[in-house]
Amino acid sequence: MKHRYLPMTETDQQEMLKAIGVESVEELFRDIPEKVRFQGEYNIKKASPESTLKKELTQLSRRNANTKEYISFLGAGVYDHYIPAIVDHVLSRSEFYTAYTPYQPEISQGELQAIFEFQTMICELTGMDVANSSMYDGATALAEAALLSAAQTRRNKVLISSAVHPESKEVLKTYAKGRRLEVVEIAATEGTTDVQELANRIDSNTAAVIVQYPNFLGRVEPLAELADIAHSEKAMFVVSANPLALGVLEPPGKFGADIVVGDCQPFGIPAAFGGPHCGYFAVTEKLMRKIPGRLVGQTVDEDGKRGFVLTLQAREQHIRRDKATSNICSNQALNALAASVAMTALGKKGLREMAEQNVQKAYYAKKQLQKNGAIVAFDGPSFNEFVIRLNKPVKDVNKRLFQKKIIGGYDLGKMDPMLQNHMLIAVTELRTKEEIDLLVKELGGL
Repeated sequence: MKHRYLPMTETDQQEMLKAIGVESVEELFRDIPEKVRFQGEYNIKKASPESTLKKELTQLSRRNANTKEYISFLGAGVYDHYIPAIVDHVLSRSEFYTAYTPYQPEISQGELQAIFEFQTMICELTGMDVANSSMYDGATALAEAALLSAAQTRRNKVLISSAVHPESKEVLKTYAKGRRLEVVEIAATEGTTDVQELANRIDSNTAAVIVQYPNFLGRVEPLAELADIAHSEKAMFVVSANPLALGVLEPPGKFGADIVVGDCQPFGIPAAFGGPHCGYFAVTEKLMRKIPGRLVGQTVDEDGKRGFVLTLQAREQHIRRDKATSNICSNQALNALAASVAMTALGKKGLREMAEQNVQKAYYAKKQLQKNGAIVAFDGPSFNEFVIRLNKPVKDVNKRLFQKKIIGGYDLGKMDPMLQNHMLIAVTELRTKEEIDLLVKELGGL
């Protein structure tokens, strides 16, 4: 049976060609000069019957290692966390799953309320006044924070800690190029931002100081000290924070952060080989009208009943392009819903317990590794990640661990040659004592 995945018969094709008034597919290209047309055969496989294609794709997918069959100690921005079963149940409802964007509030009250709840919970976690309806991911949220800071301060220099996620730094540099912003990296000393260097490099042309909390190396940054330095030159203080860590750490808003961004992947969003995820963006009240994307506001109808509407949309789709604060034209509504459902299912106590387990299990793993002779680099306050120094390449160690069905930590030598043979290990609430002990045993053997 040769039923194709996207079936179209010869009769279908002829009827479509007749409807538009041409004899053949080739005629559709007649306006393109013959000499520039591709005359050969494309090096792609011929269309397969649907059943054959499904078998082939299934076989390919089985070649991937997944966290249901492997024990994962890989983090570096994407983590293996508990996802309540109710998340997939709610997300799979057609009214959420197929919706694009709530342009018509009278028929989108459910989605608007879900986004409103997302904004509210992000504000509670971060200690900020206002949060938007989500961003594409944490990296683009960070870059947008830099652009907002530059526009607000009318300055063009951004200081960013080298302990911020390397991919976020690259996204920032891409954004900055078009806006002619100068991006300056501040070194990290013993795993945290070098406070003295930051104090020496900041000046009256600095638009923003950007740090990560906890940072890419797992360490908890001294936000109060860094905020004071940023504000000494009236620069914006931007914090990229892991929202789950805020279940136990003091929120950045308490330290005077002007903008808090991050990725909601720890809440109800699977790793999915790197995306799609969902960024969040929260600000103080004075920056409310400069926030990128859109906000959902609460109001009442003519009968006094509570309702929700899109409000404060400063996008180029709605106002003059030169007045727009951002070209972010959409949001990750479905993944924001996943985060909302996960946070609601966990509740305040559950979220705090989950965060505490990350701290405790990572601490246990660190101490057990040290007992077995491992050298912990940048030891100090951390959340669920820490760095160990190996006596051989991380790549080789990870290959050996993989043979034991263990996904090892991130090779920090990829981001910094000075960190060759350094592994970033993540330990989440899903890792059991037996799994951690197995990692310790295998690393000791290597």
